[in-house]
Amino acid sequence: MADPDPYQKSYGGAGPRLDRVAVLAFVTDAQTETVLRDGLGDILASGMDIRRGSVRTAVQAMVKLPTPEVLIIDISGDDQPLGALGELSDVVEPGVRVLVVGEIDDVNFYRHITRGMGVMEYISKPLTREKVGRHFAPLITRKTVGADAARGGRVVAVTGARGGVGATTIAGNLAWYLGVISKRHTVFVESDLHMGSGALLLGARTGPGLRMALETPDRIDPIFVERAAQLVAERLFILSSEEKLSEPLTYATGAALKLVDVLRVRYNFVVMDVPFMPMQVNHDLLEYSHQRVIVMDPTLASVRDTLRLISLPNGPWQTQSPTILLNRQGRPGGLTRKQIEDALKAKIDIVIPDVPKQMNESASFGDLAVVPRGPFRQGIIDLAREIGFIAGRDEPGGRPPPAEDAFPVFIPVG
Repeated sequence: MADPDPYQKSYGGAGPRLDRVAVLAFVTDAQTETVLRDGLGDILASGMDIRRGSVRTAVQAMVKLPTPEVLIIDISGDDQPLGALGELSDVVEPGVRVLVVGEIDDVNFYRHITRGMGVMEYISKPLTREKVGRHFAPLITRKTVGADAARGGRVVAVTGARGGVGATTIAGNLAWYLGVISKRHTVFVESDLHMGSGALLLGARTGPGLRMALETPDRIDPIFVERAAQLVAERLFILSSEEKLSEPLTYATGAALKLVDVLRVRYNFVVMDVPFMPMQVNHDLLEYSHQRVIVMDPTLASVRDTLRLISLPNGPWQTQSPTILLNRQGRPGGLTRKQIEDALKAKIDIVIPDVPKQMNESASFGDLAVVPRGPFRQGIIDLAREIGFIAGRDEPGGRPPPAEDAFPVFIPVG
C-alpha cells in the first residue's frame, strides 16, 4: 500500500459533515452488536447505525454510502482480513476513524493493523462493555481520560445500593478470585474504618495504615503502602482498619486519590468496598475508580436506591455507566429480573442467584463462597470479566493475556 496511514489523514480546515452519521458499525453476530450498544450507548446521544455483515459487506456498502466519522468493522471469519481492510481503505474517505474487532489475539497482528495500516484501535473477542468502553469510547469522543489514568492497575469500587445487599461479600470474593485463584496482584480496600467486615471475611488482620493514609497523605508512598497492606495470600493484600466508634476519621481532602495512585503502581487490581455514605472520602474513592459496581437485591427499596446511584455522574476515569449486579435473584418474595429492569429502565449486567445454604456455610466456617464451583463462583467470574479481567490458560474458558496487557492502558487521543 503506497500510503501506510490511509485512515488517519485529515482534510484540514473542513468542518463537520452533515451528510454522514457519527458512528457506523458492521458486525457479524448479535452478541457483538449487544456489547457495542451497551458499551457505547452512554456516550452516543444520537445512537449509532449498527448493521449485520462482515468486512466484505462493509466494503460493498461504503462504495455507495457517505463515509461516517467513525467506522467499526468486525473482521471475524475472514481468511484474509488484512487484504479486506486494504480494500476498505480504498472506498472510504481518508479522515475516517476506523476501529476493528475480531477473533485474532496476537500482538504482532495488532501492531501491524494499528501502526502499519492506520487503524486507530483493535480489540479481540470475546468483547465486554469494559473493553469497548476503555479502548473505543475515548477514540470516538476524542476525550482522553487523562494521562494520570493511563497506566497502572484497574480500580473497581463496589457499592451496595443499601445495607445488607451483600456488597462486602461480593467485593471480598472478587478480590479473592483475582488474587488467590487467578494469581493477579490484588489489594482489597475496606473504606468503612469502623464497621467494615472485609478483613473478617478474608480472615485477615486489620491495621492502622488505612486511617493514617487518609488522615496524613504526606506519608503515602510505595514503602508506606507495602508496610500498611496486610498479607492475605501470596498475591492478595488488604487495607482495612477497625477503629473505635468514638474516634471519627479526620479525612484530608485529596488523600484518597493519592492513595489510589500509589496502589495502582503496585497492584493489577484495586478492589474497594465503598458504602455510599455522605462522606468526602467515599465520594473521592467513587470518583477516582475506573469502574463502579452497584450491588442490589430484588427488593423495591434496593431498586429505589440503585436509581439514585445510577444518576451520579461518571468520574474522570470512567468511560461507561456503572455495572449493575443483582444479588440473591430468586429469593422468595423478591422481584423478578424483568420487574427490576423495567423499574430501572436499565439492563442488569450480572446476576448471582440466591444460594442461602452456601452463604450460611461460608459465613459459619470461614470458607470463601467463591472457592467451590457453582453459580456463585460463576457470577464472580462474570463480574471479573466485566471489570476487565483476562482469564489465564488454566482457568475455565481462559487463554493467556497478550504480553502488552499486563496493566490496563488507555490510548490518549489528541
